[in-house]
Amino acid sequence: MTNNTTKWFASWFDTKFYHILYSDRNDAEAQLFMDNITQYLNLPERGTVLDLACGKGRHSRYLNKIGYNVTGADLSENSITYAKQFENERLKFEVHNMCKPFGEEFDAVFNLFTSFGYFDKDEDNLNTIKAIKSNLNESGFGVIDFMNTEFVIENLVAKNSKEVDGITFNMQRFVKDGYIVKEINFEAEGETYNFEERVKAFTLADFEDLFKRAGVTLLEVFGDYKLRKFRAKTSERLIMIFK
Repeated sequence: MTNNTTKWFASWFDTKFYHILYSDRNDAEAQLFMDNITQYLNLPERGTVLDLACGKGRHSRYLNKIGYNVTGADLSENSITYAKQFENERLKFEVHNMCKPFGEEFDAVFNLFTSFGYFDKDEDNLNTIKAIKSNLNESGFGVIDFMNTEFVIENLVAKNSKEVDGITFNMQRFVKDGYIVKEINFEAEGETYNFEERVKAFTLADFEDLFKRAGVTLLEVFGDYKLRKFRAKTSERLIMIFK
């Protein structure tokens, strides 16, 4: 049996295989970024943070550990179900579509690890920025941590395979119709799976246009998790702070 999906962000993220493939993500690097960005923003002690598209909550849990009141929100019901085991008085998780306002205001709204640009409709990307704006209190900051598409495209690995937990994931990458696409094929539990990740190849100029249309102000741009200056040709990340 072959399983295919077209609404990839609503289905691929909701499978256990997504988390198996990316199980080696660097928690130390993620924690370094959270330390650096919260110190840079000078968030208030026990401040409130919305971790938008939080996945299983690795950033949320660490932010809570270092003293913040955190709400993690994600479209994946399975991810939120998993994350809820870590809830406490200052850490909550909810299923939520990030292109819609959350209905509360926060000291910071974080959208991390290229969790933006999934939507087929361009207006949903703009709506996400507008929703983030509506979720900020008067002194709050929005943070989007996106890939640097110019660097990614220049260094794109067309094909590779990766074996994790006995599963061989075969991956192909290419640019099509303004999207960076990754096709993922593998066999597991007697079935063949075909998934696709597709992210809009937004540049800094594209984000600046979205911010202008959403009525938010871009304050700072960094190129990595150590908050070094963004350089279009060499930076791996595009980290934007706005309000």
